[in-house]
Amino acid sequence: MTGIEATSRRTSDRAKPAIALMAGWVALLWLLELVDLATGHELDEYGIVARDPESLGGILAAPFLHFGFGHVAANSVPLLIFGFLAALGGIRRFLAVCALIIVADGIGVWLISPSYSITAGASGLVFGLFGYLVVRGFVERKPLGIAVGVAIAALWGGSILMGISPTNTTVSWQGHLVGLMAGAGAAFLFRPSRGQAALPS
Repeated sequence: MTGIEATSRRTSDRAKPAIALMAGWVALLWLLELVDLATGHELDEYGIVARDPESLGGILAAPFLHFGFGHVAANSVPLLIFGFLAALGGIRRFLAVCALIIVADGIGVWLISPSYSITAGASGLVFGLFGYLVVRGFVERKPLGIAVGVAIAALWGGSILMGISPTNTTVSWQGHLVGLMAGAGAAFLFRPSRGQAALPS
């Protein structure tokens, strides 16, 4: 079996669990928003309240909560696509990358967002996965990874730049920016050692 055939087979083997994981993840976001609607939006208070020590638990909860179905819809497609592509590199590594992005982004939002503003939504993770995918191919020096990163940058780069602009007051640009930086950092931190394949799922 050639190297290309082996790579193709590994990718095929990882595609099904990657699809299942991301489909389940996005479904969970919609389910939680249904629960939020049914409870009179009580889940919204579990977002990140900047500089409020009592809301530190929101760092882990906020990426799964949204302010309405339009908010969920806006994050669902890029999360599904970016998550699937990132998860093809191995489920364990993908989950580690997501954990780093979520924690770093949450801490950043808590520290630099306007005092007592409430932030929730998966967009910080979306921006983080974007940064991870764009940088990963170059870090690992893999032509396919580089091609994926370039394609993603070409398709979503404009939206990403708008999302991290401080002039955009309709979104948490702070969360977007920190998430993007955390994702790029994760590409370096979780790169396979020389001669080692990506972590198995």
